[in-house]
Amino acid sequence: MNAIVDLPKDHISSMGKNIPIYKERGQREVFCGLTGIIWLHRKIQDAFFLVVGSRTCAHLVQSAAGVMIFAEPRFATAIIDDRDLAGIADAHEELDRVVKALLARRPDIKMLFLVGSCPSEVIKLDLSRAAQRLNKELINQCRILSYSGSGIETTFTQGEDACLASLVNEIPKSVATQEKNLVIVGCLPDVVEDQFQRLFTELGIKQVTFFPPKNSQQKIDIHGNTQYLLAQPFLAETARLIEERGAKRIPAPFPFGVEGTTAWLKAVAAEWGVSAERFVEVTQPRIERAKKGLERYVPMLANKSISFFPDSQLEIPLARFLSQECGMKVLEIGTPYLHKQHLESELELLPEHARIVEGQDVEKQLDRCRLDKPDIVVCGLGLANPLEAEGITTKWSIELVFSPVHGYEQAADLAELFARPINRSMRLAA
Repeated sequence: MNAIVDLPKDHISSMGKNIPIYKERGQREVFCGLTGIIWLHRKIQDAFFLVVGSRTCAHLVQSAAGVMIFAEPRFATAIIDDRDLAGIADAHEELDRVVKALLARRPDIKMLFLVGSCPSEVIKLDLSRAAQRLNKELINQCRILSYSGSGIETTFTQGEDACLASLVNEIPKSVATQEKNLVIVGCLPDVVEDQFQRLFTELGIKQVTFFPPKNSQQKIDIHGNTQYLLAQPFLAETARLIEERGAKRIPAPFPFGVEGTTAWLKAVAAEWGVSAERFVEVTQPRIERAKKGLERYVPMLANKSISFFPDSQLEIPLARFLSQECGMKVLEIGTPYLHKQHLESELELLPEHARIVEGQDVEKQLDRCRLDKPDIVVCGLGLANPLEAEGITTKWSIELVFSPVHGYEQAADLAELFARPINRSMRLAA
């Protein structure tokens, strides 16, 4: 039986298989929302992300994104120094100067995000007001938006949620049309987006758009006849704002692995009246190829145990994929936040013995991990090296966010991300 160390039961989930859900409140080990810039700046091709923060914020983003050679990056940091923190300098005046200098040098920028940080929030720098002021002055030149990437109360994937929420607020309100449209919500690599677009086209589902768009000029319609499908499980605020426009969410598991992708597509197909015959005709060849790809890695993963430290909010869908399709034993699923409505379909598919913990007390979780002795632990970079030093195999959770892992074509790649460190540890132990 899995070991439980000082983990009081908060309540029993009323959904799915009535799996106990524990809650912890204590010290956390997670990246902040600034990390989302790593994949967001690649997705929205004419956008620029200006972090209003410290030198530490700049080092974080630069280190996480890596060195960009032969290309000028589309992110930077407006440094808050001692004079700003002491209230000696006018931070708003300085920010205006930096923004204008940036746009003068980079006229290709059509959308500029002012990204808040812990320091900007501590000094109460109102970036939403700054965005409003700059929009009036720079009208017809560049759209200025703002969101918070602070890590004071958030985990790193909430940076994407905050960014997309700010974009929803900028979408012009439109009147519902007779023809319904579908919006896929969540940042996907271009290769994955193109694959899904081909699938929807072959299924006969028209009027499909992806959000966020690839550029600021792309039109997004959200109204009372819009249905939307989440591609990522960490977009609670974005989903709320979309529904305020009258759109309806299509409940579905998330498209990780063969089964998750099939269920995700089937939920849409049912809403659009796609026949069962047509659905099988379109999906079956892809299912067979994906299963053949998985065959290489399932023997490496079957009966191996895994624990998830809370980090990305992908933990529950990934646990479902690894247990259902790869035969892994899930010991603990730690997740920073658990949105029960968005994850209801996933909770239904989890193994009954799974231990789900929302929140974190890192020391207590480390104690449970040492008692459980999992074959692999999914965690943040800050915990990976210490655990490896103890002889525990790890997988960086952040890699699972910015790598192409959704859909049929990536099912084997997703399994390989877990098989590779396990295989490495086995070779080292031999």
